[in-house]
Amino acid sequence: QVQLVESGGGSVQPGESLTLSCSASGFTFNVYWMYWVRQAPGKGLEWLAGISPTGAHTDYADSIKGRFTIARDNAKNTIYLQMNDLKPEDTATYSCARFALRSQDIHRYEDRGQGTQVTVSS
Repeated sequence: QVQLVESGGGSVQPGESLTLSCSASGFTFNVYWMYWVRQAPGKGLEWLAGISPTGAHTDYADSIKGRFTIARDNAKNTIYLQMNDLKPEDTATYSCARFALRSQDIHRYEDRGQGTQVTVSS
């Protein structure tokens, strides 16, 4: 079955960096767009970034543009989210998701992982 497993979260201070990973299995990884979303405490899901099957195209939410970078390694069936200059408002549970098409509509995504917690606090 499809599995999406995130890792790399943790507690950091403002201005620090983290890199999240999402390991995928159970489907043909290199034909899917892959996405990162997050959910802050008491808030709804927020779309963050997407990457095309080959990695040639990426999309970012304005809230993270210039600070976060999405990447993928198709040989390892893994996507990444490099997060720089983290802010307290980045505190959330970060999840990866898959969808066959390019879309920012989270509700269309086929599967989403359980997530990894990121806490940014001084």
